[in-house]
Formats: sequence, structure tokens, C-alpha cells
Amino acid sequence: MRYIMVTLIALALVMNTSLVEAKEKKHDKALDPQAMMELWKKLAQPGAPHKAFAGLAGSWTTTTKEWMEPGKPPTEASGTAEMKMLLDGRFLYQEFKSQMMGQPFSGIGIDAYDNVRKKYVTAWMDTMGTGIFIMEGTASADGKTITLKGSHPEPGGGQMHHRAVWKLPDNNTQTFEMYGNHGHGKEEKMMEITYIRKP
Repeated sequence: MRYIMVTLIALALVMNTSLVEAKEKKHDKALDPQAMMELWKKLAQPGAPHKAFAGLAGSWTTTTKEWMEPGKPPTEASGTAEMKMLLDGRFLYQEFKSQMMGQPFSGIGIDAYDNVRKKYVTAWMDTMGTGIFIMEGTASADGKTITLKGSHPEPGGGQMHHRAVWKLPDNNTQTFEMYGNHGHGKEEKMMEITYIRKP
């Protein structure tokens, strides 16, 4: 028990130092370890965005449209998604299966709302690569549209910049639209996934 208390106090001191340094101009005086621990505990609790994520848990059918070339119609593929909450309602986990570029495709994602930064954060991994794609952003006032941005290096050099629009009109329907551009090129729609909850 003593070891746990020492560890928690050490964590509080580290977090205290980090937050004080990050907001040095706003705080003249550091919080004491107990106050810091209480603040951290409060910020660690799931809130309204996490409850909205919890409403998405379950089984889904998906339809994916991909725009491979500008001016040409998209390809379409059907698939499935399984979603569940992790770590006592703090994170939304997704397992996605479909086809991409005519090949079997699997991906997993973890979606979060960071109470400290007041931002949505998503991490995505799939069978099309070996990296982890991170995006972050904010939601509309009603919480039903989340806009995320991120970028990743491309094979052969350069960066692909992405903007995703995740629409959540209700707990039975979702759409996820992905737009991208190469460097400073024109942004184009690349993909759209429609999710319908399984009966």
C-alpha cells in the first residue's frame, strides 16, 4: 500500500510540474500534490463525449466507397465493424473488415476524447501498412460531427494530409468521410464509409 501511495504522489508531482510548465504564464503558484491528484482524478473520469462513444458499441454492416482517380466513379465494398468500449468507458475500440483496392482489408481503431486537451484523438492501424495513423480534432456544438486532421509520409517522399468528417446522426447510423491532398495540392474526397447497425 505504501508503495502505491509513493507512486501516486510521484505521479502527481510529475504531472504538477508538466502542467505548471505548460501554463507557466497563467499560474504563479503550483498546486500541492493532493490538489493535483484530485484534479487528475477528475479529468480521468469519462464525460459526455465518452457516453456518446458508448452508444456506438455493437455490430455494424459497412459500405465503403473509394475514389481512386479524380473524375471517375468510386469502387464499392461491403464489410463489417465491431465496436466496444475499453478501460471502463474511456475509449472506443473498433475492428473493421472489408476490402480495399480489391484486396481483403482489416483495421483496428481506438477513438478517444482527451479531457485535458479537450480534443478528440483517433489511432488507426490496418493491413495496408505497418504504421499507426493519428488524427485529432474537435466536434460540432451538438457533438454529432467530429472533424479530425492528420498526415503521414508517403512512399517515395512527401506527405499526405488528411481531413476526416465523422458524422453521428444517431446510434444506428454513422458516416466517415476522408479527404486528402499531397503537399499543397487540392483536397479531394478519397473515401466514404457508411455504417448501419445490425438488427
